[in-house]
Amino acid sequence: MNGSVSLLTAFVAGILSFVSPCVLPIVPGYLSFISGANLAQFKDGELPKGLARRVAITSLFFVLGFSTVFVALGAAATWIGYYLQQYKRPLGMAGGVVIILLGLHTAGILPIKWLLYEKRAEVKTRPVGLVGAYVVGLAFAFGWTPCIGPILGAILLYASQQETVAQGVMLLLAYSLGLGIPFVAAGLAIHGFFATFARLRKHMKAIEYAAGALLIGVGLLLVTDRLTVLAIYFSKLFPSLARIG
Repeated sequence: MNGSVSLLTAFVAGILSFVSPCVLPIVPGYLSFISGANLAQFKDGELPKGLARRVAITSLFFVLGFSTVFVALGAAATWIGYYLQQYKRPLGMAGGVVIILLGLHTAGILPIKWLLYEKRAEVKTRPVGLVGAYVVGLAFAFGWTPCIGPILGAILLYASQQETVAQGVMLLLAYSLGLGIPFVAAGLAIHGFFATFARLRKHMKAIEYAAGALLIGVGLLLVTDRLTVLAIYFSKLFPSLARIG
């Protein structure tokens, strides 16, 4: 049960990363870059069948690229945590405090200056084919953006508290799916994405607050060693999760 709740939390964190102000606006640009399509074609309406297929497939390989990095980071975080088992409780409390601070930063309540510095791996030339899209996905994952950084960092800290590397891998895989599924969906229906984006832009502040609240909540539960409270809540809200766990 706890595992199912953890995966759901990571998945929701991935979705919040996608709709964050640092990611959502650049989605069309990334789709254009990896597929070779022109942004004007995206806005004009339905893409030609061949081009639409290329956008969808390259977006999938882009997602596989950043998922590779995130899953590897999750495995590494859990592996390190495994060798620090004797300090698990104090590290959990410290990690919880860090996650709370990241939540306050994400919500814009307590900005952390060094997290506002954005550094991305640059890809100077347009990629060729699926391998190129995958490489750009790797580069995207190594970019520490102001919005993805705190949320991803919180999930990695949470992964370090897992008992096995497999659990850490699954946690970051769930996060990657939350971030990647909307990206692939945007590639499949790019014209619809622009319409949705126009509506979401009005609610960016609320999205920041929601992401911040999620991190603060998880941080508080880690500090107080009461993650089971979240499990009980979700078991009532989603009874099917209890059967999965």
